[in-house]
Formats: sequence, structure tokens, C-alpha cells
Amino acid sequence: MRATVTTTTGVTQCPANFSAAADRILSGFQEGFLWPILVVEFLVALAGNSLALYRFYTREQRPWHPAVIFSAQLAVSDLLYALTLPPLAAYFYPPKHWRYGEAACRLERFLFTCNLLGSVIFITCISLNRYLGIVHPFFTHSQLRPKHAWAISAAGWVLAAVLAAPTLSFSHLTRLRQEGNCTVAKPEACIKCLGTADDNRLEAYRVYNLALVALGCGLPLLLSLVAYSALGRAVRQSHGMTAANKLHVTVLVASGVALYASSYVPYYVTGVLNVYARQRWRARCPGFTSVAQAGKAVEWRTYVAHQVTRGLVPLAICIHPLLYMAVAPSLDCCRRHCPGCGQGQTPENAKCSTQALSLHVTSTSETSGPQSPELNP
Repeated sequence: MRATVTTTTGVTQCPANFSAAADRILSGFQEGFLWPILVVEFLVALAGNSLALYRFYTREQRPWHPAVIFSAQLAVSDLLYALTLPPLAAYFYPPKHWRYGEAACRLERFLFTCNLLGSVIFITCISLNRYLGIVHPFFTHSQLRPKHAWAISAAGWVLAAVLAAPTLSFSHLTRLRQEGNCTVAKPEACIKCLGTADDNRLEAYRVYNLALVALGCGLPLLLSLVAYSALGRAVRQSHGMTAANKLHVTVLVASGVALYASSYVPYYVTGVLNVYARQRWRARCPGFTSVAQAGKAVEWRTYVAHQVTRGLVPLAICIHPLLYMAVAPSLDCCRRHCPGCGQGQTPENAKCSTQALSLHVTSTSETSGPQSPELNP
């Protein structure tokens, strides 16, 4: 006999025992593998991004170059994102149970999404800043000032908050069984903090998820690829850079693209696929005749793939500081030999070693003649 539940809106929902069977299968990966990965990534990201911010604050001359401003914003976003990982890891620690109330659930999901979007936005800002330094160098250094970079950064934070705001509405707490204590043997009695919508709003959440893919991943990726393509062409055509310098820049640029493509893109794509899989399962659920059939119908590969990408995204914020530190010595080199490098004024006799390369392309002054682009973090 099929035990279906019909809501007041006329939507047929799954019986609690069927939903519990699916949840038990899907939560196993989080409880067994994901939470320790998040703990390690939190510690690494906290240390790395804190060190990067400390270096920016103590060793960068004021006013900061726009590239440094955008890099600092990225470090702040990554650090705030890292701070959302401990409560998430504690939630996934078996038994999977949210202990902090609904307001904290909604806020954690919002901050998680907001700072994830912030990281993508500021990576794009850095990429476009490099692009302008290559294609329009004189315009960049005559018109782009630190105040403009601060204004763009503020707009980036506002955009991230606006795109993440719907999570405050979609996120909610759920509990399949109201009686009993939450234990590993009784996961149905545990409180779940869901960052997705309930059954009645799943279609609206799907539309929102597609919008995030387009605006929070697809468009920034396209802009970054255009910027990096211009950077690659400039490096190949440069006559003032040695082969070692060109290789160094190429490796750094390729690392940034690979990091983006291997973390953010899979996360958003698998997120959409996971929502579709959930919709299909929910549509079939009223027709299931047993718990075993309900469990067998779960598309666990799609779910596990999304959980794996949830572990890859924090890995990206762990690697970002390595990119900062890989190029940081170049600033000291350039500033010891080229006091005007930070303002885009490079004397003719100023020379930096291979280690003087960093990630942001700046132009030379008009009086110094055509030279290879300088790269700042």
C-alpha cells in the first residue's frame, strides 16, 4: 500500500520513511568523508589568507595599487568563506545534526554563498585589471586610480550579497521525525539545515540556481578567459621578456585558469544537476511501493559528485594564498630598484630578475620606450 502525503496546496509529498531512506544514503558521504576535509581546508585557508592580508597591510606602500586592492579583497572573501566551514563541518560530523537554530542556518548558507560569489567576482576583477594593463596601458595608468578600485570592490561586495540574498529565503530547517533523540541510529530525529528549497519551492530554487550559474560562474569565467587570452598574446609577442620570464608568467596564468575550471565550474554545474536529480526522485516518490525501491531510485552518483566539488571549492581558497606568496618577492625587488614601479613609472635602467614577475600587468612610462609588461600581484 502506498503511503502518500498530500499538502494543503495539492502537492503530493513523499512519505517520511521514503525520504529518510534517501537522506540516509546521501548523508553517508558527508558524515564519512566531507567533514574532515573541511576542517583541514579551514585551517590551511585561515593561515594562508591571514598571512596574505598581513603582508598586504604591513609591506605594501600606500596608497595601494588597484591590483593589490583587488587581491586583498579576494583574500578577505576567501577568509570569510573559510570561517563558514567550521559550523558546516560540525554539522556533518555524525550524526548529521544542526544545533544552532534556524536563524544561524539561514545566515550560514547566505555567508557561504556570498563569499563564494565574492571570490569569483574578485578573481574576475583581477583578470580584467590585467587585461586593461595590457590592451590599454596608458589609459589604465592615467585614469584608473585606487579610489576607483575601492569603488569597484564595494560594488562587487554588493553584487555578491544581492545574488546570495535568496538563500535567506530558501534555506530552512527540517526534521523527519519529531520525537526521539538525534543519534547515529536514529538520523530521522536529527535536525537538518537545508541550503536548498523544500518540495513546494524546488522549481523556484532550480531557476535561482540556473541564474547563479549564469551570473556567478559563466559570465565571470568568460570575462576571465578573455582577459587571460589577451595576457597570453602579450607575453608571446613581448620582445623584452626572456624565455624563462615568459614561462613563469604562463605557468601562473595557466594555474589560475586551471584552478577556476577545476573548482568553481564543477561546483555550480553539479549543483544544477543535483537539483534536477532531486526533482526526478521527488516526482517518482509517490509511486514507490517500498523503502528499498525508494533508496534504489536515488541518483547517488550525481549527489556524490556535487559533494566532491564542495570539497574542491575550499581547496581553491587554500591555493590562492600560494599564488600571492609566489609573486610577493617581486614587489620588493622592483621597489628597491624601481621606486616608481608601483605608479607605473619605470626608469630605463630599472631591471628586475625573473623573480620580479607577478600577476598584474602594468605599463611602462611613455618616456621609457616599449618594454615588456611588469606583473604585480
